[in-house]
Amino acid sequence: MTGDELARRLDEGSVTLLDVRTPGEFSGEAGYPCDPRQGHIEGAVNLPLEVLHYDVEAALEGIDTTKPFVAYCHSGQRSETAAALLRSAGHDAVNYEGSWHDWSRRAEA
Repeated sequence: MTGDELARRLDEGSVTLLDVRTPGEFSGEAGYPCDPRQGHIEGAVNLPLEVLHYDVEAALEGIDTTKPFVAYCHSGQRSETAAALLRSAGHDAVNYEGSWHDWSRRAEA
């Protein structure tokens, strides 16, 4: 999924967005100096990959599972793993390949 497609789907409210980075990366307290800003995509739920990896269904408790999932991380590697874990558990899930590295450069974001 591209950044433009993600922006459109978020505007439509047609996906559940999962940020699979650490809580520090999600909050903006930690991150990578290559990104122009730190934080997360508005509307994202922080679900660190380590938590998701342990037990998918337990990790999703309290999260809207009625819409397809879009997972993102910093550069798309952790989120590809998360999307695969979600799909293996029977959920519709894709990876936002550009992830935060791409989104943090978007002027409108």
